[in-house]
Amino acid sequence: MNLLKLTIKSTGILLFLSLFLISCNDESEEIDKEKPSITINYTGGFPQSCTILKKGEKYIIKVKVADNIGLASYAIDIHNNFDHHTHDDQGSLCDLNPIKTPVSPLIFMENYDITNNPKTYEISQEISIPTNIDSGDYHCQISVIDITGWQSRTSVDIKIQ
Repeated sequence: MNLLKLTIKSTGILLFLSLFLISCNDESEEIDKEKPSITINYTGGFPQSCTILKKGEKYIIKVKVADNIGLASYAIDIHNNFDHHTHDDQGSLCDLNPIKTPVSPLIFMENYDITNNPKTYEISQEISIPTNIDSGDYHCQISVIDITGWQSRTSVDIKIQ
């Protein structure tokens, strides 16, 4: 009986060790340590800091994004800056109107997939500015996510009149 228990125990240990060794491999995956990059300040990039947008007009957001492995998606967020808040990644600041309470602010938040996971991509997204929104200071925030989950974002001050 003891021999049977010892045989079962030994077989179990050998089976466990075999599975452990089989699951190990010498192929090591490269770990992505780089966030994607976002560039707005180029000829054709839009909006530039302090751009004035008009109610009732259409505009094309143009931004270059890049990543060392591959891009997955991006988002555009346009929100009011009536309270004069800032974002830590923000470039130059514009002259701001007085602080005010929003009544009917523009709130634009959309996410978009980037198909085929390219390493470089130019965002070209049309947006329409409604006529029935508050005029004033806004932020246009662009964020991009790579295929491993790293995210970058940048914001620019804009005005809507």
